[in-house]
Amino acid sequence: MLPSGHTDYHVHTPLCHHAKGWPVEFAARALELGLSELGFADHNPMPERFDDWRMLREDLPAYFEAVEQARIQFPQLPIRLGLEMDYLVGREAWWEQLQAMAPWDFWIGSVHYLPEGWEVDNPKYLSRYRKSDPSVVWASYWRAYEDCIRSGWFDFVAHPDLPKKFGFRPEGDLRRFYEPAIQALVDTGLAYEINTAGLRKECCELYPARQFVELAYEAGVPVLINSDAHDPAELGAGFAEALQLLREVGYTQTVRFEGKRRIAVPLPVGAQ
Repeated sequence: MLPSGHTDYHVHTPLCHHAKGWPVEFAARALELGLSELGFADHNPMPERFDDWRMLREDLPAYFEAVEQARIQFPQLPIRLGLEMDYLVGREAWWEQLQAMAPWDFWIGSVHYLPEGWEVDNPKYLSRYRKSDPSVVWASYWRAYEDCIRSGWFDFVAHPDLPKKFGFRPEGDLRRFYEPAIQALVDTGLAYEINTAGLRKECCELYPARQFVELAYEAGVPVLINSDAHDPAELGAGFAEALQLLREVGYTQTVRFEGKRRIAVPLPVGAQ
C-alpha cells in the first residue's frame, strides 16, 4: 500500500503502442495500492501518422471509451482524463482542435523531439549521444523545454531532465540548465512532476535530479509525483523515494487536477 493521498496522473495505455494494461486494469491496481486518484495521459495523436509510439487520431474514441469503462467499473476511484502533449512548434491549430474533443482534466507538456529533429530518449539515437558533447544536447533540450513551459498550453510539465535517461550528463554545475526552466515555471505558475520512471532507466535517478527539486522548492514551484507507468505493475513505483525527496527538500503540498483546475493538497502521509 502507498501512503494515503497519492495520485498518479502519468499513465499510458496500449493505444500508444508501447504499453500494456487497459484503464480497467490500472484502476484495479490503483485501488490495491490505495491511490486516491488515477489519471491517464497517452501520447497525443497527430493529424497524420507521425511516429510509432503515440496514439493514432482514429483511436481517440477508443481512448475515451476505455477511460469511461474504468470509471463505470470503479466508481469509487476518481479517474482523470489527460494527454501527454509533445511540444512541437507550429502545431497550435491542431491542439485547438484537440482541446474541443473532450472534457480534459489536464494536459502534460513534454519534450521528446529536439529542434534538430531527433528523439532525445529513443535508444535508436544512442550513437548520437556517444558522438555529441552532452552539454550541446542538453542546451538544445532545455531551450525547447523552456519554450514548452512558456507556451501556455499545458497544466504541468513532464520528466524535466529527460536527456539524462541513458546516463549522459554534462560536466560542471547543472544549474545553468535548470534555472531558466525554473524561472519559466515561476513566470507562468506552472507545476512540474517528479517522474519515477528514471529509477527504472539507465540513469537510475528520479526525473528531475535533486538539485532541480531544491531550486524549484526555493522558487515556490508546485509539484506532483507520477510514475509514467506503461504497465499496471509500474503504477506507483518509486513513490516512496520521490515522497522522501520532497519532504527532505521542504515541500508540504502537492497538486491535483480536475477539469483543468489545479488543487493544492497536503503531501501524502504515512509510511509505505
